[in-house]
Amino acid sequence: WVSLHLFCLFNSLFFFERCPTCMESQNLTAVSEFVLTGLSDDPELQPLLFGLFLSMYLVTVLGNLLIILAVSCDSHLHTPMYFFLANLSLADIGFSTTTIPKMLVNIETHSKSITYAGCVTQVSFFFLFGCLDNLLLAVMAYDRFVAICHPLSYPVMMNPCLCGLLVLVSFFSSFLESQIHCLMVSQLTFCTNVEIHHFFCDAPQLFHLACSDTSIDTILMYFIGAVFGGIPLSGILCSYTRIVSSILRVPSTDGKYKAFSTCGSHLSVVCLFYGTSLGVYLSSSISPSPRKGAVASVMYTVVTPMMNPFIYSLRNRDIKRALWGIIRKTV
Repeated sequence: WVSLHLFCLFNSLFFFERCPTCMESQNLTAVSEFVLTGLSDDPELQPLLFGLFLSMYLVTVLGNLLIILAVSCDSHLHTPMYFFLANLSLADIGFSTTTIPKMLVNIETHSKSITYAGCVTQVSFFFLFGCLDNLLLAVMAYDRFVAICHPLSYPVMMNPCLCGLLVLVSFFSSFLESQIHCLMVSQLTFCTNVEIHHFFCDAPQLFHLACSDTSIDTILMYFIGAVFGGIPLSGILCSYTRIVSSILRVPSTDGKYKAFSTCGSHLSVVCLFYGTSLGVYLSSSISPSPRKGAVASVMYTVVTPMMNPFIYSLRNRDIKRALWGIIRKTV
C-alpha cells in the first residue's frame, strides 16, 4: 500500500511538471460529473433498450438467486463444486448490478450524467466483480482437476477449510485489483471533454479523456490485467489439459462420457466468459469505433452473467432436482 501511494504521488507530481498550463485552469480539478452516451442516441430505441435490458437484468438476478437458493437448501449440493458455483452466481449478480441499473435510470430519466464519485465507484466494483468471476472460474477448474485426476484424495484435498480459503483469497485479490484501478482513476485530471462513449464508466475510456499523461497508468493497467487475468486463465488451461489427458486414458466410453459431463457446464461458462471478453477487446483494437465497442461489451457484461444459470441448470441434473424440490415445497 505504501508503494501504491508513492506511485500515485509520483504520478501527480510528474503531471504537475509536464502540464502547467492545464493545472492553471481550476475547471480541471472540479469535474463533478461525466456524460455516458450509452448504446444509442435514437429516442425511438430508448423504450426498446429499457425493456430489453430490464428483462435481461431481472432474468440474471432471478436465475442466479435460484442457484444460490438451491445450493443453500439442498443438503446434497453441499459440496465444493456447488459452493464455488453459489459464489460465482453471487459475483454475477454484483457484476450486472454494477452497470445495468444506472443505464436503466439514465434511459428512464432521459439523462446521461453520472457523478464523479459514482463513476469512480462503478469502476471499482466493475473490476471487483469481474476479477472475482475470473478467479472463481480458475478455482472451479482446479476443483474439477482434483475430482477427475485425484478422485480418491478429493474429499481430503478439497476440504471445507481450503474451499473457504480459496474464496477468501479470490475476494481479497479482486478487492486489491479494484482498489488499484480506483486509485489510478482518482489521480486523473480531466479537461473540458467529459463524454464517455459507453454505457458505464470504463477505465480505458477515462484514460482517453484525461488531459494528463496516462502512459504510466496504461502500462500499469495492462500489467495488472496480465497478472489478474493471465494467471487464472493459465491455471484453467493447465487444469483442463491434465483433465483431458486423464479422461483419454479411461478405457470405457461410458467412463469418458461421465468424466466429461462433470466439467461440461464449467467448460461452457469458461468459453463463454473468455470468448466474449477477448472478442470485445480484439474487435475494439481492429475497429476503434467507441459505439461498436460499447455494443460488443454487452456480451460479457450482460449476456454472460444471464446465461450462466441456464448453462448450469439445464446441464446439471442435481440443480434441476433441487429447483423442482423447492418449487414443490413452495406450491
